[in-house]
Amino acid sequence: MGSLVLVLRLVLADLRRHRAQAAMLLLAVTVATATMALGLSLRGVSDALYEQTRAATAGPDVVALSGATGPAVTSALASLASAPDVIAHHGPYRIVYADLTTRDATPSRVVVHGFADKPGPVNRPLVTAGHWVRSGGTVLERGFATALGAGVGDRVTIAGRPYPVVGIAVTAATSVYPGASQIGPGGGGSDYSGLAWMTRDDARTLASSRDLPVTTAVDLKLRDPAATEAFRDAHRDPAMPVNFHSWQFTAAADMGLLKNSQPILVVGSWLLSFLAITGVAALAAGRAVEQTRRAGLLKAVGAAPGLIAAVLLTEYLALALAGDALGLVIARLAAPVIASPTASRIGEAAGPSGATVATATVLAVAVAVLSTLRPTLRALRTATVTALTAPAHQPRHRPWLTSLSALLPTPLLLGLRLTARRPGRAVLQASSTATTVIGIVALLTLHAQSERGYGLNGSAVLPNLRGEHDRLLMLAVTVLLIALAVVNTITFTWTTAMEARATMAVARTLGATPGQVSAGLSAAQLLPGVPGALIGVPLGTGLLSLFAARNAVDPPSSWLLGAVIATLLATAALTALPARLAARRPVAQALSTETA
Repeated sequence: MGSLVLVLRLVLADLRRHRAQAAMLLLAVTVATATMALGLSLRGVSDALYEQTRAATAGPDVVALSGATGPAVTSALASLASAPDVIAHHGPYRIVYADLTTRDATPSRVVVHGFADKPGPVNRPLVTAGHWVRSGGTVLERGFATALGAGVGDRVTIAGRPYPVVGIAVTAATSVYPGASQIGPGGGGSDYSGLAWMTRDDARTLASSRDLPVTTAVDLKLRDPAATEAFRDAHRDPAMPVNFHSWQFTAAADMGLLKNSQPILVVGSWLLSFLAITGVAALAAGRAVEQTRRAGLLKAVGAAPGLIAAVLLTEYLALALAGDALGLVIARLAAPVIASPTASRIGEAAGPSGATVATATVLAVAVAVLSTLRPTLRALRTATVTALTAPAHQPRHRPWLTSLSALLPTPLLLGLRLTARRPGRAVLQASSTATTVIGIVALLTLHAQSERGYGLNGSAVLPNLRGEHDRLLMLAVTVLLIALAVVNTITFTWTTAMEARATMAVARTLGATPGQVSAGLSAAQLLPGVPGALIGVPLGTGLLSLFAARNAVDPPSSWLLGAVIATLLATAALTALPARLAARRPVAQALSTETA
């Protein structure tokens, strides 16, 4: 039998015997790699969706805009269309800034573009529902229509005049909703606005009837789409100020909606990876004796150290790589939704880039190796006879601990002794709790911030998409952190119970009840959890300060205190069941197993 076949058969047999541990490792790595891949892929996915929308709508390379109106402005913009670098154009056309109200009285700012009945060679919006503009009707940009809940056949009121919605369309000439204002009358970027189209005559009538602010624009297609900056520099005219918005500017503006999404996902993946490492390390420590005996058996039949290391590590590496592949698939499926919170773009998102795949794979391998390397090296260094006969690792006795714990109630005495005799495990539990609290503090802080709505005068009738998107992402990351922390807590409790079964059996022979033993096992997890939860609050606050705005609001102290208390109560509840099951094991069976 070849070495490779032998390794595979041994690994598969071990996976069948430890399905729960395999599922835990697979879950941890999948969650961590999916989150990291999503964070690293956001910009690429956003750019890909913009490029596909731009290709489908003949998006302009440059949009030239002037806040003034009149024949001189129109002539200056028209002269840009005859520049040698320009191969096609659309306009000049009128942009009107108004307010829009839906049938259910939802108010919003709207930017109305006056277009011809038949779009030109540049900036041809793609109609996704209904039909293109006609006299007396309006077409809404798809992201804007989705936010309003409006569709073809509905009626909207623009600047006091009712219009039927005759179509829904997308364009790459402006940023995604709510970034249609461009150079708007209030400063552009802060004018959260939706986009609508009308016929040129209707746009002219609308502007004149209410004396509304108007901008004049022209869309340009360049011979070299990459030369937008050189074109802008060559056509600056101090006598006639014109703003140039390049396609690169629009693509970058799309990412403004995802300003906080990438840090949330990338930092969240770091925290999830740390939880994965602590959880898998606890599993590996719990199986250390079994792995040592297994290594002794392989040595006894003549296996070389390299083969033994391959058998012990391949199981974790195979699961880690499987979790990595599953995480990348999840990231590929979820990326379009996360990278495009509005419906303003169309197209298919490409899969994670090669760099993203490599980074996620390195993360998965690191989780497996860092978690299992120490137990594997210990098994390899243990002599064959010792490995075959070695009992469970007996922690070192500390006289001062005996004197200190003798005065405590029995459950706390047992919990303190279990904690102090396994300091490494206590550090892992405290770190896991602190990591979970960091995520909860981040979520609470995000919810404490006030968000300006997209309605008129900052009303919250139309919610802030970026704020909602950030909250949902932070909620998802926090839920994943809590899920891994739950698995880790149960793993820590069960591993501690298995390692301390002889100690607990002796305690029961001396008069401890199963309830006291169960409470002692729970206390062993709560004791390191208390400092972990307390440390997690300032760590979470400090981590957020690296990314938060200067005017960020801290969450109320009562929220943070509630988070700490809830975390500790959840830890106590989660440890109750595995601790109770372990405490009910017959004393004779536990002692005979340990001395066998």
